[in-house]
Amino acid sequence: MKIALGSDHRGDMVTSDLLLYLKTQGHEPFTFGSCDGETCDYPDEAWHVAKAVSEGEADRGILACGSGIGMSIAANKVSGIRAALVFDEISAGRSRRHNDANVLCLSPEMTPLDQIRKIVDVWLEEEFEGGRHAHRVDKITAIEQGKDPTAIKNETTEASTT
Repeated sequence: MKIALGSDHRGDMVTSDLLLYLKTQGHEPFTFGSCDGETCDYPDEAWHVAKAVSEGEADRGILACGSGIGMSIAANKVSGIRAALVFDEISAGRSRRHNDANVLCLSPEMTPLDQIRKIVDVWLEEEFEGGRHAHRVDKITAIEQGKDPTAIKNETTEASTT
């Protein structure tokens, strides 16, 4: 799987580690550069990674900044991106199965590196379940397009009530 990686200066260590780790797992990770220990702005990296995923250059993206919050906010501004800030394996799995998250945001300041690797493993292994969750993801897409999500009817619910 092609995986775009990005971080600010507070997430550089995670990106460096994941670049090597993901290669050993048979993936094709790549970065858009490194802060090299210098202060850099998380929105820049979030945009590069989210754009790569939205345009199909990468299958998924992984971002890391101090808290993970800024990366998540910035990445979710890019059309087609469903970035999830995750702190454990349970939420990693759900973000994929229920929300079809295509960008994973991590907090190296709140999550130990060995836990980050476990989160990444689960997140990459899980697949979107579709079904009732597909309807909800369609509503997220509607919001992204400036549409009223309540106007989208759930065909499964509609069929069961008629």
